[in-house]
Amino acid sequence: MNGISLSVLFLSVSTGVFIGVLIAVIALAAVGVFIGITIYKKNTEKKVGEANARARAIVGDAEAEAGRLRAEAQAESKRAFKEALLEAKEQDLKLRNEFERETKEKKAEIQRQEQRVSQKEDALDKKTEALEQQKNNLLRQEAEIKKLQEKISSQHELMVQELEKVAQLTREEAKRLLTEEILDETRRDVAVQVRTMEQQAKDEAEMNAKKVIALAIQKCAADQASELTVSVVALPNDDMKARIIGREGRNIRALEGATGIELIIDDTPEVVILSGFDPVRREIAKLSLERLIADGRIHPARIEETVEKVSKEIDLQIKEAGEAAVFEQGIFGLHPELVKLIGRLKYRTSYGQNVYKHSMEVATLAGMMAAELGLDVNFAKRAGLLHDIGKAVDQEQEGTHIQIGADLAKKYKENANVVNAIMAHHGDVEPKTVEAVLIQAADAISGARPGARRETGTNYVKRLEKLEEIASGFPGVEKSYAIQAGREVRVMVKPEQVDDAQALFLAKDIAKKIETELEYPGQIKVNVIREFRGVEYAK
Repeated sequence: MNGISLSVLFLSVSTGVFIGVLIAVIALAAVGVFIGITIYKKNTEKKVGEANARARAIVGDAEAEAGRLRAEAQAESKRAFKEALLEAKEQDLKLRNEFERETKEKKAEIQRQEQRVSQKEDALDKKTEALEQQKNNLLRQEAEIKKLQEKISSQHELMVQELEKVAQLTREEAKRLLTEEILDETRRDVAVQVRTMEQQAKDEAEMNAKKVIALAIQKCAADQASELTVSVVALPNDDMKARIIGREGRNIRALEGATGIELIIDDTPEVVILSGFDPVRREIAKLSLERLIADGRIHPARIEETVEKVSKEIDLQIKEAGEAAVFEQGIFGLHPELVKLIGRLKYRTSYGQNVYKHSMEVATLAGMMAAELGLDVNFAKRAGLLHDIGKAVDQEQEGTHIQIGADLAKKYKENANVVNAIMAHHGDVEPKTVEAVLIQAADAISGARPGARRETGTNYVKRLEKLEEIASGFPGVEKSYAIQAGREVRVMVKPEQVDDAQALFLAKDIAKKIETELEYPGQIKVNVIREFRGVEYAK
């Protein structure tokens, strides 16, 4: 029992000590915390004061800097304002001077115009006075002429009366006798002319029939491509122009020297123009440039190589074209050089018509007409194919294409009749054979058919005006009209001045004058029209 009491007492004492110690520790901790908080508070207040001081210093510096910048900005603004004001004054002065100058020029121009107007008014007044004087003179002359006419009429009447007394015939009887005598003579003359014309018509019937057949056969109409003395090569882009020209122009000089064709590189976008009168060289230059552009390698050595290669290809194409033409027409025995010259015509044009195709058409037409008339078909085709052979080299030799073609035919041993047909196809010499006449007709048909040749609008209008002018220049013509693109001219005559017989002679005279003064393809029909109207009113 006592032991238990002691244990309890010891436990009570230990617990009390532990609690006391715990309370002391807590008290010490609280004191430490309070002291720490106090120290931290003082340090924090100290740092805050230092920060405030630094902030005030920074604010002061910023305010000072802002003041300095504000002063500089104000100074710069004043300087810019002064400069702008000065520039505005200079511009205003300049505009004032320019306005004054323009005003002076306009005033001077107005004074000059007023002076010219015044001079024109003076000249007009003088002309008016002169016209008035001329008018008065004309009136006086008209009065004098009228008096003279009255005097002549009275004298004429007296003379007629005297003649009636001497002849013992009235005026109406004399007129009737004279008219009957003139009619009898006219009938006799007309009868003689009719018999003569009938005999001539019989003699020329066969020849006229052949001409009609030759002019009527037109079976080879074909479209022709118009070509000029320039060719156009399209470029992929404008940068290619610089590559074609080359450094210091060496590429374009090399190309022009190798081909003999002028290259025109202007402001036209993505286009180069080739100019030259030799169609073969122009074609060589065009193909060479197209291949150089496609290849991309453009330099003098490559240019010479390409031009040489293309030239050989063109020569081969010319030879093949000539052989194809000869084979198609069934002509054999031609000299090889003539065959090559026929092929060269493929690159030659005349008034926009390809001469190679024109020669083929002439040969075909001449062969057809010769077959219709029972003539030598092979000779007609041969002469038709060679009639324009001179145009293949007329740019390289002196003389007309007719003379050059005849010389070439003689040189390569062609028949004399073929040479004559070549020289006569434009009427320069007299044709010796009917086939030569057929060549003339075939050449006219091929060149005159619609669409074969190209004519500029100015030349076309001038030709029509000249045609109407020629027809209107004959006496008795009232009006004339060129119709059907200048292939026919209709002439209206005054019926009181031109009778039916005179109308026929008038048509012939107009046709002859047109043949003499105009150049035209084909033929022109002259149609003289005489219209007489008898008008009376029933009252």
